[in-house]
Amino acid sequence: MNMLVCVKQVPDTTEIKIDPVTNTLIRAGVPSILNPFDGYALEAAARIKDVDPSAKIVVLSMGPEQAKSVLKESLAIAADKAYLVSDRVFGGSDTLATSYTISESIKKVEELEGKFDIIFCGKQAIDGDTAQVGPEIAEHLGLPQVTYSLEAEVNGDTVKVKKEVGEGVEVIAVRMPCLLTFTKPAWDLRYPTIKRKIAANRAGIPTLTAADLTAIDRTRAGLKGSPTKVKKTFVPQKKSGGVKIREETSEASAKRLFGLLNEAGII
Repeated sequence: MNMLVCVKQVPDTTEIKIDPVTNTLIRAGVPSILNPFDGYALEAAARIKDVDPSAKIVVLSMGPEQAKSVLKESLAIAADKAYLVSDRVFGGSDTLATSYTISESIKKVEELEGKFDIIFCGKQAIDGDTAQVGPEIAEHLGLPQVTYSLEAEVNGDTVKVKKEVGEGVEVIAVRMPCLLTFTKPAWDLRYPTIKRKIAANRAGIPTLTAADLTAIDRTRAGLKGSPTKVKKTFVPQKKSGGVKIREETSEASAKRLFGLLNEAGII
């Protein structure tokens, strides 16, 4: 069993602040973390490896040099190998260009590590919330995909996936190779052991550049390959507080709320 987990380094959203003058994110001094949904994907792969110790987990990240910190964290938790995709050519990529570059990187890594049976991704990154990159990677590679996965269990040449839907949970069987994107399951990412932490800190992480991806079409990467154009960003103005309704009974409160909504033309 050969598995790949795509991970991303993201800002810790609890620490993000907005510059009131420029209306841009203040990134200086903001800590970066492993994208939580990618962590759930890594744990899902680790649980498959718990059942099959011979399975291999490779992690891949696209980003600047400092993204190696989340790759080392992934190695400390469960991964066996790690690769960083980094080059100025890839700078400014939107989701389409990012997914294309990652898909070409996966092909290169498969030349080194063998074909992947399952590719795991988080459903979305918390700094963008597009939920597009995982499904787009599957399309670039021509793989079947299951989104909003909660659990995955390998059975022969298929994966039985529990998928979150509006009505609850669906169970889907998908033939390998395939791609799965993960949402928040009932469990959390496991903690690394001291032994794995030490090994991860010593591990060498190869960097794949545009020169290494000889088959990549550079017009489809970076800004050149990004059709998304951001016209404007702004911070919404804070509005005044609402109306507190405190009547003697719940029925009276409901009638008062109905009256206010009716006067405002909402209902």
